[in-house]
Amino acid sequence: MRGVPVSAPAALRLLAGAGAGVALWTSLPPLSWWWAAPLAVAAVAAVASELTPRAALLFGYAVGLGQLVPTFAFLRGIGVDAWLVVATVYSLWFALLGLGLALVGRRRWWPVATPFVWVAVEFARDRWPFGGLPWGRIAFGQADGPLLPWAAVGGAPLVTFAVVTVGAALAAGGLLAVRRRGPSVPAVAAVLAVGVALLGGGWLVQVPTGGDGTRGPAHVVVAAIQGNVPRLGLKEFAQRRAVTANHSAQTLALAADVAAGRVARPDLVVWPENASDDDPTTDPVAGAMVSRAVAAVGVPVLVGAVLDGPGPDHVSNAAVVWSPATGPGERYLKRHLVPFGEYLPWRSVLTKLVHRFSLISKDFAAGHRPGVLRVGPATIADVICFEVADDGVVRDAVRGGGRLLVVQTNNATYEHRGDDGRGGETAQQLEMSRLRAVEHGRAVVVVATSGVSAVIRPDGRVVARTGVFVPARLVAAVPLRDGTTLADRLGAWPERVAALAGLLAVAGAVWPRRRQTVGAPAGSAGVPGQPAPEPDATVTLVEPKP
Repeated sequence: MRGVPVSAPAALRLLAGAGAGVALWTSLPPLSWWWAAPLAVAAVAAVASELTPRAALLFGYAVGLGQLVPTFAFLRGIGVDAWLVVATVYSLWFALLGLGLALVGRRRWWPVATPFVWVAVEFARDRWPFGGLPWGRIAFGQADGPLLPWAAVGGAPLVTFAVVTVGAALAAGGLLAVRRRGPSVPAVAAVLAVGVALLGGGWLVQVPTGGDGTRGPAHVVVAAIQGNVPRLGLKEFAQRRAVTANHSAQTLALAADVAAGRVARPDLVVWPENASDDDPTTDPVAGAMVSRAVAAVGVPVLVGAVLDGPGPDHVSNAAVVWSPATGPGERYLKRHLVPFGEYLPWRSVLTKLVHRFSLISKDFAAGHRPGVLRVGPATIADVICFEVADDGVVRDAVRGGGRLLVVQTNNATYEHRGDDGRGGETAQQLEMSRLRAVEHGRAVVVVATSGVSAVIRPDGRVVARTGVFVPARLVAAVPLRDGTTLADRLGAWPERVAALAGLLAVAGAVWPRRRQTVGAPAGSAGVPGQPAPEPDATVTLVEPKP
């Protein structure tokens, strides 16, 4: 309404929502305070359960801004406008979350429904629009927490469910203790019991995968090459020759170290995404640099490259297996592309409105097959950059036969000089990779153009990592695993079932409750908490005589 000032309580609610969102962000890198997530969830659930639907929408939107504005701060390398537009648009999902929590908050069983509603909203946000944006999920801040092992049972969605269950238990118990009314005692008892079981049970969860040697060696030595970039921001792509030269030089240095006996001879070498932005299969200069490096090291190299086609208007973000004997062979094309980064929706309109979009001269074409590649003695599950956040893309590559998970990435556009690699996109991807290691029971090798590159054990522990904006080489022996976790076997079903339960919980909360009282006047209804009205007259059932 015009001319109506915002009331102090409403303003305080919005401030509290933003504060809870910031608390959710602190569970993610750079702070990685995993314990802040259930506390923030408790605050969001407790407040939302007391709000009207309209107030809950605004409260939820404030939560989203509080979390996503700092989470997407790495986008300022593209532009402040891009950063804020992404944060404000995707905060709309949190508005729907606030609405859902407020609707189930009408019922005394809301603590039980809260985790299902939260997973349902994350389910939608991870898929729509444009294939979704899974960044900032609660599960991605739990790599150092006691709930991480549940990823091996139900993947990232179960970790989110566990965190929210603990938060809902805190909220319900707190409200019941302070107000002596609100959520029902059985609901509080149930959610508390589940929360305690999840916290304690995480220590007992095992990752039941192992290598039996029937599909190949139990271990391989992998070398990850981080060549670094000559310049930051979008303009670094104009220096693509230098990027390829940097990775070639680091591979030549690795070959010299192997020849001198300073490091073990690797079984395979991995270059990052965009190590060659000129198609090395057709460009003679890029091809010569790659071939020289591969010949020197003498083992297959997985090369991240931009390939021409299909057709004149598209290129492909690819991983190419380059053999020292036969040259380029198997390849994987990135499946989950980044909208407005790798392809431009509504190109004809947006290029006229925003000049910066004209820098995306060609759209990338999406691949259609999982990233299962044979590189030397190892069958790997390969994902490229953004794809590490996509549950289905990673799962498909592992279930397709990948024994080692490889994450090729290029974060140069999104990082800034002076960053130590513990914040921004590269650190968030590292935490996601740690969760994926546990989820699939696989060792993970992360290789980035400018950092952070890392080697991760199947239990999620980082055993080696580089800095940022430095050339580096990581050489490590990693296990190859054949088995699958329960999360692999269940696939997306735990999330689907939880999301459906969340939707049904909201529907059940808004479904009208009707109480009919015998003898009550027509159109009257019982009022919760008050005795039913006395009937006007005694009703006697009279059966007609035959």
